[in-house]
Amino acid sequence: MHSFKELVGKFEERFLPSALFPSAPHTLYEPCRYILSLGGKRIRPILCLMGNELIGDLKEDAWHGAAAIELFHNYTLIHDDIMDNAPLRRGKPTIHAIYGLTSGILSGDVMSIYAYEQLAQIKQPIAPILSLFNKTAIQVCEGQQLDMDFEQRNDVSIDDYIHMITLKTSVLLACSLKMGALLAGSTGGNADKLYEFGKNLGIAFQLKDDYLDAFGDADRLGKQQGGDIKANKKTYLLLTALQNANESHKKEIAYWLQNDGDEKVHAMLSIFSESGAHTACHEAVEHYSQKAFDCLEDVAVLSKRKAALHELATYLLQRDK
Repeated sequence: MHSFKELVGKFEERFLPSALFPSAPHTLYEPCRYILSLGGKRIRPILCLMGNELIGDLKEDAWHGAAAIELFHNYTLIHDDIMDNAPLRRGKPTIHAIYGLTSGILSGDVMSIYAYEQLAQIKQPIAPILSLFNKTAIQVCEGQQLDMDFEQRNDVSIDDYIHMITLKTSVLLACSLKMGALLAGSTGGNADKLYEFGKNLGIAFQLKDDYLDAFGDADRLGKQQGGDIKANKKTYLLLTALQNANESHKKEIAYWLQNDGDEKVHAMLSIFSESGAHTACHEAVEHYSQKAFDCLEDVAVLSKRKAALHELATYLLQRDK
């Protein structure tokens, strides 16, 4: 069994941005190499490898599955940044900020196709893997569209929001784990339990991300503080604040949802704290974290084989960046 850190090192040795794409046209492939060179935690591909190794020895097919997951994930980041007009990604300028909108769109498109090229290199029967990957890709797109739609809606509930982040964020973590297990020859039962572990971990992860976007340190996060607030995103914090707000807070929230200004982030953070949204978000992270750990406990393998996954999940849910 390998630790998360060990698997990251092995993955980086094989997943080389300089070798993944042709040299020309430069304007298409250089943005792809750029975003992959920014690194990131590589959580999703490593979950695929960990799901594989949980069942047995690491198989070659798992490396292709992991690469496909990472390429797809970065494709979504490119397009998400365009839709959000985000200036930074991992502390560096976003692709569209450097290369322009057209290159950003096309580079994301071609990266998604290269993800399927990785899947095509899997030797064992591909149908279950392809079905899982396609279902996940569709759900991620649905989740992103809901996220954009919510910015224009005033009737979004907390349940609506949990559904959206399940699609946008958590199903890809769930897919990674299940894909790894299936590529190891896992039974449907264990693979499904790993999927549920990943899904609940993903929900808790996104709720933690919402909190850090608002209250985290911008320098540590590598992105602007309060980006979700500035974009009027219907996060768990905002929806809970709206649910709990007194009349004064409701008027203030309504004002800031219609206006921008230097004081917007500070004002909304105060409301999040005073309304109890700050505390509620912490409690929601704990709730979905526990559901995740319960699902991992139900996977029918020796406990010592689950240790690395348990350790990773604990780290992700306690992180401050």
